[in-house]
Amino acid sequence: MTRSSDHVVIELGDRFRVGQKDLSSMMEKVGPDLKETIEQRHGGTAQLCAKLRTDPTDGISGDPSDIRTREEYFGRNTIPMKKPKTFLQLCWTALKDPTLLILEAAAVISLAVSLYGIFGKGTPPSTQPYNSTDCYNGTTPIPVQVTVLCSSYNDSYTDPRDLDPDRPGIQLVAPGHDTDTEYEWIEAVAISIAVVLVVLVTAINDYGKEKQFRALQNQVRKEQKVTVIRAGKQQVISTDDLVVGDICSLKYGDIVPADGVVLNSHDLTVDESSLTGESDFVKKHSDTDIRVLSGTNVMEGTGKIVVVAVGIHSQTGLIYSLLGTTEKTENQKSKNVDDDEDDDRVTNKPKKKSSDGDEEQSVLQKKLTRIAIQIGYVGLSFAVATAVALIIRFCVEEFGIKGRQWDSTNDVHRILNAVIIGITILVVAIPEGLPLAVTLTLAVSAKKMMKDHNLVRNLFACETMGCATTICSDKTGTLTTNRMTVTECYIGGKVHSPYPDGRTTAKKLLDLTAEGVATNSNYTTNVITSNEIAGALPIQVGNKTECALLHFVKSIGYDYQTIRDDNPEESFVKVYTFNSNRKSMSTVIRTETGWRVHCKGAAEIILAKCDFIMSADGSVEKLTETTRTEILDMVVSQMACNGLRTICSAFKNIVSSSESAAENEQVSTETPNFDDEETIIAGLTCLAVFGIEDPVRPEVPAAILKCRRAGVTVRMLTGDNVNTAKSIATKCGIITADELEGTVAVMEGVEFNRRIRDDKGKIDPENFDQVWTGLRVLARSTPQDKYTLVEGIIDSKVTKHREVVAVTGDGTNDAPALKKADVGFAMGIAGTEVAKEASDIIITDDNFISIVQACMWGRNIYDNICKFLQFQLTVNVTALIVSITAACAIGETPLKAVPMLWINLIQDTLASLALATEPPSEHLLERRPYGRKANLLSQIMIRNIAGQGLYQLSIIFFLLFGQSVFNLNPDPGLAAVIGPNLRFGQSSRQLDTLIFNAFVFMTIFNLVNARCIHNERNVFARFFRNPFFVAIFLTLLGTQAIVVEFGGNAFKTTGLTWQQWLLCLAFGLGSLLWYQVLVCIPAKRLTNRVKRVVHPSRRSRDEQSSKA
Repeated sequence: MTRSSDHVVIELGDRFRVGQKDLSSMMEKVGPDLKETIEQRHGGTAQLCAKLRTDPTDGISGDPSDIRTREEYFGRNTIPMKKPKTFLQLCWTALKDPTLLILEAAAVISLAVSLYGIFGKGTPPSTQPYNSTDCYNGTTPIPVQVTVLCSSYNDSYTDPRDLDPDRPGIQLVAPGHDTDTEYEWIEAVAISIAVVLVVLVTAINDYGKEKQFRALQNQVRKEQKVTVIRAGKQQVISTDDLVVGDICSLKYGDIVPADGVVLNSHDLTVDESSLTGESDFVKKHSDTDIRVLSGTNVMEGTGKIVVVAVGIHSQTGLIYSLLGTTEKTENQKSKNVDDDEDDDRVTNKPKKKSSDGDEEQSVLQKKLTRIAIQIGYVGLSFAVATAVALIIRFCVEEFGIKGRQWDSTNDVHRILNAVIIGITILVVAIPEGLPLAVTLTLAVSAKKMMKDHNLVRNLFACETMGCATTICSDKTGTLTTNRMTVTECYIGGKVHSPYPDGRTTAKKLLDLTAEGVATNSNYTTNVITSNEIAGALPIQVGNKTECALLHFVKSIGYDYQTIRDDNPEESFVKVYTFNSNRKSMSTVIRTETGWRVHCKGAAEIILAKCDFIMSADGSVEKLTETTRTEILDMVVSQMACNGLRTICSAFKNIVSSSESAAENEQVSTETPNFDDEETIIAGLTCLAVFGIEDPVRPEVPAAILKCRRAGVTVRMLTGDNVNTAKSIATKCGIITADELEGTVAVMEGVEFNRRIRDDKGKIDPENFDQVWTGLRVLARSTPQDKYTLVEGIIDSKVTKHREVVAVTGDGTNDAPALKKADVGFAMGIAGTEVAKEASDIIITDDNFISIVQACMWGRNIYDNICKFLQFQLTVNVTALIVSITAACAIGETPLKAVPMLWINLIQDTLASLALATEPPSEHLLERRPYGRKANLLSQIMIRNIAGQGLYQLSIIFFLLFGQSVFNLNPDPGLAAVIGPNLRFGQSSRQLDTLIFNAFVFMTIFNLVNARCIHNERNVFARFFRNPFFVAIFLTLLGTQAIVVEFGGNAFKTTGLTWQQWLLCLAFGLGSLLWYQVLVCIPAKRLTNRVKRVVHPSRRSRDEQSSKA
């Protein structure tokens, strides 16, 4: 390589002399460190350009083959996103739900049993048709079929003529009446339908939400163009076509398309808040900070960069990789494999994945899985116990007492029937309607949450938010408006909040202030008021500090654009631009009498250059040292303590004649030397001191107060400085005066890492637990700091029920923490695409109050699922005990499989819809969250399940065993109600129907009780505010009547008399009255006694601990 006077002459080789890994790691350096690294590794930016085979002036050649080579070697400027799951993949994911797996197994077993019953048994020897004239209906003999229930095992097989038709175990079936075997397949089909419904509802909802999310992304994503220099000519190309080595021109308003190094610049200022969280703009210059990152915004000036990292290799791309939302390109898999083999820069990968590659289960899914497994164990245990008990009973009676010999044909069938009864009990124990109920509850709630500006991408995130104990929130754009605003103003000797009163402030003072703000600012900076959306905030374009001052000018009644039109930029005599050394900006304009210098900058800098100050009446006074000190101490310092950035505005008139010159005016008969900045910017007259901040959203303090009352701790994570962070946190209510006294309430990222790590630099869990519990504000935090905090809180076991963490944010730097959190919230308007991709819920209005609404909805969903669980388990506990008892006592259960599926699937699905539509209310935020490890079944719920189960069992056993257990001889009145043909202690179609109907009525009325899971006494509170619940309640009653009267063989039912209907209604109403009794029983004392009975060892431990 040789150098001419104008540009570098490059000798092109076959390969680039720098690798992508080296370039990407180099871009992690900050500020002067990057320039030093380039000097050490490559000999400077010119040598780096040579290694990239590009010219700093003319750029790359632009030859298609050269561009293709660069894309193959360095990658394309696109981030290959993972394809969303197809509908079939979503269905497959839903099928692997643990509860559904149990249902699927039950369906297979049930189908196998039904096929065995239809094709395997033939005509069992224990079932012999017998035509008799001994049974009469009136005077006409009716041939009957006597069916011996082989599962009763009361006798060995004998001739049916020798059997007493009144004995338990004998069923008289009229001719043409089919046995149950013909309809057993319905059970398997019904379970399969339940599985299919759950899978379809889940998959359709997930598919729709993902499609809605992609549509939102496409709506906010616009085609981006960029200006490059190729072969010495400027070209406008798509950002997708940008390659490493391109010389890219940047100007105000551009979004940086790739990572690059500054070659030259003119007042180039970049907003890096989306990546770093730092709200202050960063000046870029070839001698100081030369790093520019993709996705950041150019706020001022112009510049030229050489592109060194694109697409997946840029800093934004690396964050996408960290989130696991990208797919490797062929280039990554092959060409750059050597670069990536030892790339261990990303050590922590916050993917919410399980070990098998599927999405990790949410808090609710884990709890439901645990309950489903427990129910499966209980059902399996009872099923095995029942089958074994029946087999032992059969063997003892037949081979022990009666001494009968083994009959392989008959006895095998009887043992198989005992096993079938056990399987039936297992099916009864499984809550088939629970998965569908949960899915419907989540889907209905997610749809309603859209009205509260919550776009739910992950259904289970709805409920998880209800368990949230901690919200880690970003500051800029989430807690604040992300727009600098003048909140205080010192003008005319008085502090205003924020606007001065025009009646008491001289027009001259206001005129000069407005002129100074309008002219002494970048003319590309504007505040645009939207006329399309009522109440919308003005759009700030350009420097946010100048936008704040321009908005102040508009608010006091001036049109800054008119002032600018009267003073166009071409008429400016001199402009002293802002830089880090000056800490001020000055503009010289012409006036009728000479020149006027307007100056603004840091308050302490400008006040030191002021000799005068203008009073409220427009007069000018000497600015004494005493007055200057008072302003600095009483105004500037106070504003700084409140987290405000202080800007002072001043002016000076330079007149050509001394005749009418005022005391504060400089006289110059000749054109001043405007290059003598020190002389020009001296002897100023102070106009005003502005206090500027990114104000807290007005709704945030009230929302955070609600969080506090709800037991949810809000922590602020920001890249801003500690003073600003502390001020904003205090105004939001995140920290109180008492908490500020703590040593760990507010700290910076460096201090945070020092406290939580041991001597070897590794995180110490004990040290971490000592820090995070009191931490409220983490300032100057990096993305890794945020991720470390979120991960540590989730893994910490210092609290009883473990923490559930929600994270909010809008910047790319928030993405790792968003992905790691139990629930990630991204801002829909100000949020970057990276943040949205990492989130579970998108806040479409960027309003923190929407997060509180999501918390309320989450708790409502959790409560609704608990309500349904209380309702469902009451049904299953009762049915399980009835099935076991009846099977052992009379050889069969009055609650047949198909009617039970009707209860578990259809009725419970409607019940879940009724409970899912229960609207949330503010009282949900008046209690503490459940946490990660809290049981879904509370002590109150266990008491209600046990109490209502006991009531239902009492009624069913009274109907089933009333005569034998209570020695009842029904009087004529009771017989008229129950039915003269019903026999206590044995099964018949009408008795089974009465028991089934009574059971359903008790469950339907218990649905009203199920709305109360927090010991509420008034079961009808807010009952009529939910017309959907009332409609479903009435629908359940109506459909039950249809099933009973017209169900026939399919449902094993027969019609009931009106007296029997009234009796069932009375049983149902009785459950409402019984609940009032249950409320009076202390739940904690009852459940503790149950635990001591079940776990005697725990009782002794409790006694020992109490003595200690």
